[in-house]
Amino acid sequence: MALKPATPIEPYEDILPELDMVLIMTVEPGFGGQKFLDLCLPKIKRTRELLDKHGGDIWLQIDGGVSSETIERCAEAGADVFVAGSAVFGADDPDDMIAKLRTLAAASSRIH
Repeated sequence: MALKPATPIEPYEDILPELDMVLIMTVEPGFGGQKFLDLCLPKIKRTRELLDKHGGDIWLQIDGGVSSETIERCAEAGADVFVAGSAVFGADDPDDMIAKLRTLAAASSRIH
């Protein structure tokens, strides 16, 4: 299930156990290079809490504005899958950027 930034997770709580992944868009879908919307952080946290409440192995993915400046906060909030387009493809060394993002996410993850 994918949710736009303004779409709340709570109305979908009953179907969460049926899902494999919840994708929270952290920008308005449409084009790359947008700035991460900080207002999505509480939603990531609420979603992680609901996923943990219902158990199972459900991934929490975020997409939009993921970079070395935002990935740690998202991991701390409970995201465990990250889509990073512009941060990787706009980097001088994409492989190095991927390694950096992985390290930052792992260091800030609630699950080690």
